[in-house]
Amino acid sequence: MIAVSPESSDSGDTTIDKNELKFDVLSDAGNKIARQYGLVFKLPQDLIGIYKKFGIDLEKNQNNGEWELPIPATYVIAPDGKIVYSFLNVDYVKRAEPEDIIAVLKSI
Repeated sequence: MIAVSPESSDSGDTTIDKNELKFDVLSDAGNKIARQYGLVFKLPQDLIGIYKKFGIDLEKNQNNGEWELPIPATYVIAPDGKIVYSFLNVDYVKRAEPEDIIAVLKSI
């Protein structure tokens, strides 16, 4: 299992430590990988202001000034390279259910 994040390596290391993650988190500088999957969106100016009021600074966190985020997505890729499961939702609080992922993993 791996995660891919637009966070800079330093921010990603902080996230790994803070959440005690037991898997690798790869840095997707400039959302290059997410862009290849069509998952990137640019935050509108009013939302940037709200993020800043909450102390969320994507420029610092991601080490770029684009104010873009990827849509959270989960993929299970079989050993032959075929995507056998995918889940994405523009509502970032809705994520793939771990039970669904485990069932797919058991089936391959």
